[in-house]
Amino acid sequence: MNRKLTAALLITAAVLTNVAFTALGSIFDYPDILKEPTDDILTAFRGSQNAVAGWFTVMAVSAALFAPIAVAVGRLSTSRVMRAAVLAGVAAAVVQAIGLSRWPLLVPGYAADAASSDPTIAAAGRHSFETAHQILGNLIGETFGYLLTAAWTLLVLAAIGRTIAGRWFTVLGAGSAVLVLAGVLSPLNLPGIDLANFAGYVLWSGWLVAFAVVLMRTPKAAPALSAARA
Repeated sequence: MNRKLTAALLITAAVLTNVAFTALGSIFDYPDILKEPTDDILTAFRGSQNAVAGWFTVMAVSAALFAPIAVAVGRLSTSRVMRAAVLAGVAAAVVQAIGLSRWPLLVPGYAADAASSDPTIAAAGRHSFETAHQILGNLIGETFGYLLTAAWTLLVLAAIGRTIAGRWFTVLGAGSAVLVLAGVLSPLNLPGIDLANFAGYVLWSGWLVAFAVVLMRTPKAAPALSAARA
């Protein structure tokens, strides 16, 4: 995979994620809505179901893009650290795509059941949603997603160091990764954690775009890096 295509994937992932996140914030009050009671979440979902499911699909696609991105970036170095980064990046893509895909694939059914006039069906719908929310959302998509995204970023930086860009590139990437990693503490409801995590993803998106620009401006960096590491 050449540098320009890798750069295009980095920019596409960053843009899709931010556009979808902004749209969901506007029509679904995401992510604050996730702190609300189950009935309120499902009612809001039913109110704009097609749009919400569609934008979550976009987010899932943007998350899945990190599998090819991780493989492509892995060609910038032949070191063991970079090989570990590839694994972390692919795993991050998988867990986040799984977590986000519950919204278009599972939640419509749960929301319909929860609105049923049959109390048993309604209770089962709410319970199924809460289970998926905790396991697929909070645990797999978010906690593992934060850990693996931060790990990929830090491992990439460790593998290429400052050989591809200046110190600003390392500082921006490492700083955003640490803030993203703070999201694993979100279930503890500590003050400032959610804001730190949000700021981390904003900075991380900027780092991805900067990474893309660096790759397009230095297309011959990868062979030099591989030779140096070897």
